[in-house]
Amino acid sequence: MRYRRHAVAVSLCLGLLFNVAQARADSAAAHQFFHVQLGAASAQPTSGRLLLFAIDAKTAEAQAKEESAGKTSAVEEVDANPFRATQTTVAAREVSRWEPGQGVEIDTDQLAFPGGYSQLPPGDYLVQAVLDVDHSYNYTGRGAGDLVSDVVKVHLPTNSMPTLTLAKALPARDPWVLPASASAAAREAAPAAHQHATLIEFVSPSLSAFWGRPITMRGWVLTPPGYDPKAATRYPTVYYTQGFGGNNDRVTGTLINVYAATAKREMPPMIWVFLDESSATGTHEFADSVNNGPWGQALTTELIPELESHYRMDGRAKGRFLNGHSSGGWATLWLQTRYPKVFGGTWSTSPDPSDFHDFTGVDLYAANANIYRKPDGSAYPLVRDHEKVLGTFEQFSKLERVLGAYGGQLASFDWVFSPRGKDGQPMPMFNRDTGVIDPAVVTYWRDHYDIAYRLQQQWPQLKADLDGKIHLYVGTADTFYLDGAAHKLQAVLDGLHAKSAFHFLPNRTHFDLYVEGSDRQALLKQISWEMYAIARPTSALKPAPAVAP
Repeated sequence: MRYRRHAVAVSLCLGLLFNVAQARADSAAAHQFFHVQLGAASAQPTSGRLLLFAIDAKTAEAQAKEESAGKTSAVEEVDANPFRATQTTVAAREVSRWEPGQGVEIDTDQLAFPGGYSQLPPGDYLVQAVLDVDHSYNYTGRGAGDLVSDVVKVHLPTNSMPTLTLAKALPARDPWVLPASASAAAREAAPAAHQHATLIEFVSPSLSAFWGRPITMRGWVLTPPGYDPKAATRYPTVYYTQGFGGNNDRVTGTLINVYAATAKREMPPMIWVFLDESSATGTHEFADSVNNGPWGQALTTELIPELESHYRMDGRAKGRFLNGHSSGGWATLWLQTRYPKVFGGTWSTSPDPSDFHDFTGVDLYAANANIYRKPDGSAYPLVRDHEKVLGTFEQFSKLERVLGAYGGQLASFDWVFSPRGKDGQPMPMFNRDTGVIDPAVVTYWRDHYDIAYRLQQQWPQLKADLDGKIHLYVGTADTFYLDGAAHKLQAVLDGLHAKSAFHFLPNRTHFDLYVEGSDRQALLKQISWEMYAIARPTSALKPAPAVAP
């Protein structure tokens, strides 16, 4: 009897194992696999994150035709677009030591957004493979050195395993070669601007000590027309920080526009320092962070003194100004409030959230807060075009996770603001699966980086050096809902009876804030004259009269 019971138990156990194995096999069989070949793109072993992008062929061809004004429907690139969050399906896997000529399989249902390839409606799709060799896709997208395949049309679903071949490596782009869309004025000014621009490559002692290896701070110094390094004249200096996705190679267009405007007397003669705040983890935002290192300290105590020893810069607080947009706008707000004695004012535009009661619409301090869902269960939007929602917080977050662990906007916030976990990584502010916010991490964020909270707590000590130095511009239709936090910061400063200047530009978005008519730099020109008036209050220099087009 015991033997029979044992035999029955064994039989049941084996049956259960068989059923589990069969279920797994059936599940795997339902998945859509692609074969990707390392072709002529690389002659040596390589590694990286293999990404596969698929988009409905009719949709992509219609968009290509619209963008080319009906000239062609050929699609040369398939990529993710956060402003069309669910239009492109992305799958990913890590690949290490990939040998030339070797093929790998990618399960496009294992790690994918917005869903697995097997869930796509039947039809024709345009598919492209990309190997992100340095894991920077979340920050800069595909770039120099990344390996790409041709765009291939595939009918899905299919029982066969489609093959794509990585056929070429993307070349490096000369940042001084302007795109076809650049204005004639920018093209004309480019050679002189290049002559007046000097690359910054400064090895920071404090950052190098933090990381245990040399860390280089990068940027450009732009001197004005007529600058003479031997003359006695000293110039007010603007420290300009870039937004998310910016870096040294992507700022030359702005640099050229500043030089051209200065040459035409549309902007006053000042030295501009274009700071690169990009890193492998995203934007470090010149915050002193337990994860990224002491970037604010390195800037204010190392790089600025080094620059002022080599250039004819006005080294007084009233001669140093800050300007930045988006993440760069938050960086300049932070630098001004953290180091108020160093700078004479910040002109921050569309800054990332400065009051965490409104983190792009989410109150991080609310009980049982969830960054994906409102209390009524509806989704928190993150991207909009005026009244039209283009993407939700959850979509943005889960797309970022597929593209890679480093460099994304949301992961970047953790690297800047969060405490370090036991695993040596920054603790996530929210759960990427559920959206549930960790109140302990939020408390750390508040105590260290919530600018409004810091001002409330420390205003008596900060007032003498900070009062009147905060200038903020944001559109009422900001693409990422950043006007909400700006209103809260203004309310805090008003409650402290602080002097500040907040400008909410009607119906402006994140991307047209600086535009006035045909002038895409109108706001920057206005800001530059406001700075100059503080540095040189007795100067008779005024903007040149506008020339009618």
